[in-house]
Parts: sequence; C-alpha cells; structure tokens
Amino acid sequence: QVSELVQFLLVKDQKKIPIKRADMLKNIIREYRNAYSEIVRRADRTLQEVFGLQLVEIDTKRHIYILINNLPRAEGQHLCRGKEKEKMGLLLVILSFIFMKGNSVKDSALWEFLHLLRVYPGKQHSVFGDVRKLVTEEFVRQKYLEITPIPLTDPPEFKFQWGPRAENETSKKDVLNFVAKMQGKDPTFWASQYSETEANQ
Repeated sequence: QVSELVQFLLVKDQKKIPIKRADMLKNIIREYRNAYSEIVRRADRTLQEVFGLQLVEIDTKRHIYILINNLPRAEGQHLCRGKEKEKMGLLLVILSFIFMKGNSVKDSALWEFLHLLRVYPGKQHSVFGDVRKLVTEEFVRQKYLEITPIPLTDPPEFKFQWGPRAENETSKKDVLNFVAKMQGKDPTFWASQYSETEANQ
C-alpha cells in the first residue's frame, strides 16, 4: 500500500493538483482504512528520502495535502528536478529489487515487480514516459543498469544487474537501509544481504 500511495502522490504532483484524503482512502488505502495514518507516514518518509518531497496538509478541516520540494538548496549543488528526480526514485526502487533478489533478475521478474507499483512497461506513464525504454535504454546507457541476454532462451530472455555507475553512486548498504525503512524492519532481518553489505565495507 505504501508503494501504491507513493506512486499515486507522484502522479498527482506532476499536475500540481492538491490531494484530498478522501481520494487517498478511496483509490489506494481502501480496506486498510484503519492503518491510514501509518501508511501515510511511511509514504511521506519514502517521498522525503527518495524524491526529496514532503507531504504537507494545507487544509486541516478538509484534509487537503500538497507535495513540496524538500531538497537542500546548497549553493552550487546539482539538483535534478521534476521528472529527473522521479526517474532517480524509480531507479533506486529497481536497484533495491535487484539487490534483494540476489544481484540479478530476469526481465520478466522486473516487469512483474513494476506492475505491482502500477508502472506498466508497455504503456506510456504520466511521470516516466515509456517505461521499457527508460529502463532498458536510458538507465543502461547511463550505466546504472546492465542488461545481458540469457543464453539458449527462446524467446530471448535477459537479466538485469547493477551497472558501474550504480556501484559508484550508491552502496548496497544504503539500498538495504532504504528497503528496511520501506518495510519497517531492521536491516539484519535479511541475513544474506546484510552480511554482503558488511563484507563490502
């Protein structure tokens, strides 16, 4: 529910539409109404940590929210704005998925995972555009991801791994901490991933 809510809020933010609590309940939270405040709190934390955005209630009577840019304005600091920032958020989610699945995933597994986030590879996405192209071309060209054909597969299958830029710009420890925060668990919960991050230090 947290991932779905994050996606929902990002799409609304693209159009700069204020977000009503009623819409969040109706479209995303539905039967998890009792956990509303916990889901919103976790979604807000993810938005802050991944996208540099903060969910702010601007009308406490009617429960209307907006997303505001929460990134530091340090002088000379390079900030990717708008769609670039959101693409980096999606990239972090993909890198996390690859790492948690043992550092390599089949393309079919990745598309299935993105489906759960309501990001469909075959459809034009309002935030990310052509998702398949973004993942298989742009992220690969930027060296965030590597895509390799799996031998002797018909129809051809591919596997995704971290690219060299991802290895340099982030660490598996950061990614594991991100996943742990998303799931509300301690990083040691994932024993093999945790020992890998410790070994990489």
